[in-house]
Amino acid sequence: MAAAVATAVLVPAGIGGVALTRSVIESNVWHDTRDLAERVAAQARAGDLSRGAEPVVPNPSVDMVQVVAPDGRVESASDSARRLPPLSDVRPTPDHRVLSTTSCLPGMCLHLTAVRTSPDAGARVVYAGRATPRILATHTLDVVVLVQIAALIALATWATWLVMGRALRPVGAMRAELDEVNASDLSRRVTQPPGDDEVAQLARSVNGTLARLERSAHQQRQFASDASHELRTPIAGLRAQLESAQLYPDDTDLGALVDSALRDTDRLEAIMTDLLLLARIGSRVDMAKEPVDLGGLVRDELAVRGGKLPVRVRLAEGVVVEGVRLQLARVLTNLLDNAQRHAERTVRVTVTREPDAREPGAGDAGAGDGGTAVLAVENDGAEIAPQDRERIFERFTRLDAARSRDAGGTGLGLAIARDVALAHRGEIRAEDCPGGARFVLRLPAL
Repeated sequence: MAAAVATAVLVPAGIGGVALTRSVIESNVWHDTRDLAERVAAQARAGDLSRGAEPVVPNPSVDMVQVVAPDGRVESASDSARRLPPLSDVRPTPDHRVLSTTSCLPGMCLHLTAVRTSPDAGARVVYAGRATPRILATHTLDVVVLVQIAALIALATWATWLVMGRALRPVGAMRAELDEVNASDLSRRVTQPPGDDEVAQLARSVNGTLARLERSAHQQRQFASDASHELRTPIAGLRAQLESAQLYPDDTDLGALVDSALRDTDRLEAIMTDLLLLARIGSRVDMAKEPVDLGGLVRDELAVRGGKLPVRVRLAEGVVVEGVRLQLARVLTNLLDNAQRHAERTVRVTVTREPDAREPGAGDAGAGDGGTAVLAVENDGAEIAPQDRERIFERFTRLDAARSRDAGGTGLGLAIARDVALAHRGEIRAEDCPGGARFVLRLPAL
């Protein structure tokens, strides 16, 4: 393609250049011959040329001059044209007394100008000319330009091949590295070249895609592992109860059996619901985000929520984030469930806005000027040891027996809260809270 483009550009340019060069040279030649012919004609009109006298030739490049009578006799001539027949048989008319033309004599061709000395019928004609320049008489210029064009086309093709090969070499390396990636190991990444050109951006996109694939595969493996691990116990208990009832039907309390089976079934359903939610968090299925007022979200949740312990709130107005409302509501529900299970007397919920650290003196919490939205849920129950504050967000994690009163829980509430926070470009942590536990969710505010 580079050769085709270079040919399409250079060939017309070369042809035009040759034509222009020929035209300029020919125009200069005729300018010189006309100027000399006019000078000699003026000498003839003034009577400065007697029969046989040699005309004055001030331009040595135009060396052939003849003064020809109406009958074709050469009355006067320069030394170079003295022994030649008339340089041309073309005679200008009285209306067009100057004529530039070409003429070929035996052994040479000429560029010449014929000037009529006067409009009279017996006026003489002055011919001034020179041998046609070699560049006009031969194809030397054409050959030279053709060779140059061919060399330029070859150079452009080679340079383009070299540059494109060097530019696309990282693409070839990425292709080879992608060929080595397989479904069993998605942790490999392609080499990202330096800079910020299209190839570097492609490498980043490829690595981002591989990261999402790895995360998706990890979620699938985690789902399979969690399901096989956590569903085995309630299924085994349910099966044991049914087999016992089948073996000893007379000793089985049917009502108690049904109640126990329903409890196990509810637990299985809750575990499956939470596992499916964990598998969906961050996927494009749940990417329909909208502005969510955290204060309004807390009020809506508390309006439909029961519980024996009171919930104290301090909600700043206008703290809005962009997110999936159902997922954020699930985080709040999980945090409140956790707080009410472990609280002694009360639960506190606060919603505030932290100004952006890069903007000292930012507006008040409800000004809607960006920053960070903060949702904190506290309870006055047992404190969480610093070494356990990360571990409690792992799936199916239980601490000591004192904190295991959450009968009926799936052990996935805090893991769901963490994954939702990460999917919303935020974070959730357990922070210091003397005399209780404090969970803080931070999200980018609008």
